[in-house]
Parts: sequence; C-alpha cells; structure tokens
Amino acid sequence: MADKHAQKLNRLLRVRTLQLDMVRASEVAAHEKVAAEEALRRRIEQLAQGVAPSPAPTPGSATTLIAAAHYRERLQQSAQAAERRVAEAQRGLDTARDATREAKRDQTAIEKLIERAEANAATRAMRALEDMPAAAKKRL
Repeated sequence: MADKHAQKLNRLLRVRTLQLDMVRASEVAAHEKVAAEEALRRRIEQLAQGVAPSPAPTPGSATTLIAAAHYRERLQQSAQAAERRVAEAQRGLDTARDATREAKRDQTAIEKLIERAEANAATRAMRALEDMPAAAKKRL
C-alpha cells in the first residue's frame, strides 16, 4: 500500500514539475511580450517627436502641412494603441507570475507530502526493527 502511495506521489511530483516548467516558460514569454510592446511604444514616441511641429515652421506648401498633421494624428492613434497593448501585456505578465507562484506552491506541497511519507516509512521501519525478537546467539 505504501509503495502505491509513493508511486502516486512521485507521479504527481513529475506532473507538477512539468506544469511548473510550462508556467515558467509562459512567464518568460509574457516578459518578452512586455519588452517588445515597450520597445514599440518608445519607437512610436520617437517618430512622433520627429514630426512634432516646430516653433518657427519653415515655409512650405499647405499639402506638406496637411500631410504632417495627418501623420501626427496617425502616430497619436498608434501611441494610444501601444499604451493599451503595454497595459494588456503587463496584465498578462501579472497573471503569469500568479500562475507561476501557484504552480510552485503546488509542487512544494507535493514535495512536502513525499518527505512526510518517507519520514513515516522510516519511523515504521524503526518500530518494526524494535518489535522484532532478539536473535539468539548461535553456539558452535
């Protein structure tokens, strides 16, 4: 019976370890997504600064001014979308961190159950040895 219990605990530990590894991988992916979204947001900000209206505009055609205004508007929309994507990626990262913490807690619980089972088995073995009758000395 104890052997089946130990096998079951070992199988559970393997499963929990695999789950923990998978969750850690998803956390790394979430970190990478946040970094990529932040880089995109910074790049959009750089582009927006490049087309910002200057205090003393150089004389140009109305078409050029209209095109620059349209480009600034599009960049502003892209910047807002990038902010939303960064916030969403950050929420995904927080979710992944929580999942990692829960998976680690589950794995640790299984490890503690295995340690407790091993300690109980050792205690039972010691009691069995204590309860054994003393062996008589053989005389030749």
